[in-house]
Amino acid sequence: MYRKRLLGILTACLLSVFFVVPLCTAQEKDPCKKEGIMVTNLTLHDDLWLRKNNGDCMVWRRAHLFTIKPEDTLGIFSDLTCETPYCTKTPAYDDYKKADTDGNCRVRVLPDCDISDI
Repeated sequence: MYRKRLLGILTACLLSVFFVVPLCTAQEKDPCKKEGIMVTNLTLHDDLWLRKNNGDCMVWRRAHLFTIKPEDTLGIFSDLTCETPYCTKTPAYDDYKKADTDGNCRVRVLPDCDISDI
């Protein structure tokens, strides 16, 4: 009788894990969505320039950070008039999110527009 009860409790615990774990991971699908992903400039250029959400062209100094959120559009340029793209393909929020392998919402842009985790 004791073994049956113990087996029933063990079975109930295992079944609950199958339901609880997927629910918890589903809620944590994108932990960076609310606050955004912090991106740092670690290229060999002294400075790059940014245009966020089709706004003004602003300088992006080496080793400085900016934050990108899912709704943002962003262009990275190599000239101060924001006409010469630094990246052949303009990275979007999803590109930065894929590079953030440890989930700490921080990535870096390296030479040749390579995006990697910090």
